[in-house]
Amino acid sequence: MQGTVDGFTYGLVTPVAAFLMACLGAALGLRCTNRSLRTRGASRAGWLALGATSIGSGIWTMHFIAMLGFSVREAPVSYDRPLTFASLAVAIVMVGIGIFLVGYRGATPMALVTGGTITGLGVASMHYLGMAGMTFEGLFAYDTLTVSLSVVIAVVAATAALWAAVSIHGFLPSLGASVVMGVAVSGMHYTGMAALQVHLHPDAVPAPPGDAPTSLILPMLIGPGCFLLLAAVVVMIDPLVVTGPAAGSVRPPGRTRDPLGRVTAVPLQRGRSRPYETVSHREYRQQRNR
Repeated sequence: MQGTVDGFTYGLVTPVAAFLMACLGAALGLRCTNRSLRTRGASRAGWLALGATSIGSGIWTMHFIAMLGFSVREAPVSYDRPLTFASLAVAIVMVGIGIFLVGYRGATPMALVTGGTITGLGVASMHYLGMAGMTFEGLFAYDTLTVSLSVVIAVVAATAALWAAVSIHGFLPSLGASVVMGVAVSGMHYTGMAALQVHLHPDAVPAPPGDAPTSLILPMLIGPGCFLLLAAVVVMIDPLVVTGPAAGSVRPPGRTRDPLGRVTAVPLQRGRSRPYETVSHREYRQQRNR
């Protein structure tokens, strides 16, 4: 017997909330990845790790909020806690692999394709592993073509997001990129859900008891939710503004001025130990006229 599936039990509340969480995680992750390009060593690894955890937590939280609106009319649905949180670990690890590839290799075609594929497969794996953690008196069946489409959407969205993380600068462009990624992740989720069919077995042995959706709300909010809030605070505080250029940071070439506009940064002559120094306009003109 085929079950009746409802993916919007609470109307538009769960889709909109899930979309906003996906956008938040994407915005924080893209910002952290972009910040990593201005640092080296342990600082770069730290920013990339923070970005990977932000995106992975945002995607997982998006999936879970969306699944709160999922129900099977003929059978109660519960959740297996280990599989549910294993999907969070899969999302963070595989997103991290893709981000570290692009963070250290740059926006080269090979790095983008490889990192985007791994990240996209991580998003899809998180989705379907989370679905495997649902228990009820029946079985899930999927349409192969629609599942393949959802994986393609995830890979394309992940590749575009990685490109945006290392190529797009500025608040508004980054905000637009995070919205695009939120739309793509939500589209991947609901495309995967459209591939789902539920087959009930009335005579089957009842499924082992698991956690109801409401029992996972607090861990979801206290864990990934608090982490995303902390990540937002870290991202909002620019260390380059608070403490100046950190050791090992990469400073782009160009001119700099003091508050009175009387100094500039120019390349040093041969034999100097540093690539740039700050001199007055008079000294700069004297060096240029030599």
